[in-house]
Amino acid sequence: MRAVVIEKFQQLPSVRVVKDPAPEPHGVVVKVEAAGLCRSDWHGWMGHDADITLPHVPGHEMAGVVVAAGKDVTQWKEGDRVTVPFVSGCGRCHECRAGHQQVCHSQFQPGFTHWGAFAEYTSLHHADLNLVALPEDMSFSTAASLGCRFATAFRAVVDQGRVSAGAWVSVHGCGGVGLSAIMIASALGARVIAIDITDGALAMAKKLGAVATINASQRSDVVEAIQDISAGGAHLSFDALGTQVTCSNSIMGLRTRGRHVQVGLLAGEHRAPAIPMHKVIAEELELVGSHGMQAHRYDAMLGMIQQGQLNPSLLVGDRITLDDTPARLTSMDQFKGVGATVIDRF
Repeated sequence: MRAVVIEKFQQLPSVRVVKDPAPEPHGVVVKVEAAGLCRSDWHGWMGHDADITLPHVPGHEMAGVVVAAGKDVTQWKEGDRVTVPFVSGCGRCHECRAGHQQVCHSQFQPGFTHWGAFAEYTSLHHADLNLVALPEDMSFSTAASLGCRFATAFRAVVDQGRVSAGAWVSVHGCGGVGLSAIMIASALGARVIAIDITDGALAMAKKLGAVATINASQRSDVVEAIQDISAGGAHLSFDALGTQVTCSNSIMGLRTRGRHVQVGLLAGEHRAPAIPMHKVIAEELELVGSHGMQAHRYDAMLGMIQQGQLNPSLLVGDRITLDDTPARLTSMDQFKGVGATVIDRF
């Protein structure tokens, strides 16, 4: 099969022919019909993820069709249309048994712990636990954008953030996760303030339901602006980018007893941001992490999509080929384009 292969961190990957995968006894092989290109893939290429062993095939957002199933798989067969959470469980550890596969101690992450979806085929483990059936009327490109960005945002907003109608919500960073969070929070009745450094991303945020926007490249008083717009600060705030500045602004922009959800990956030089703990203590703030979403929670998200409350297809941006992928992957730190870039030709 053809695949994007990283031979060395921070050097341009190549597209080359590698051996086709075979299913594990508990897994399946999927023909990849679409794969999302995410900033987390860029972090992997940079060498920020200790789980990656070179040579490596990245890609953790995917949708496709099952072409082979292992002998122990009971719920999936050839021809099934599927996607998978980017964090998948082993099914054996305490967290998995409690239903928290997103923090499994032996988690399977296609594109990180194992070869991923920037390829014609990929092998997915523990299929009966982790695979999700796709609605027949959902395109593979839309489905590929669910696996990390949209599903991650759904859990961050609904489960970890516990958003409520009428609440002021700030979203720092209007990339794939941030825009998804804006759509979901708005659909649930929240009043969303979008913060980004580009007018294009902020225009999309308005289209998806944000009631106010702040261009952080044009003003130094982001926290003050949030407090002014919301008359005292956000009830709930998301750092959807993952930098020291966005993390701090998210926390500082909260009102008393507000909740900060860290969903953007803090890596490299941003790995250990300074936390304004004096404010956390004095105002009884909550700081919450959010990491992916379990397969068993997809039904709630897919239900809202099928009822027309959410439309993730609006978040699909550029559609590219596998041959375009190396150059696009290595330039993701430049924040070009709006929405999710999807590989749909292999």
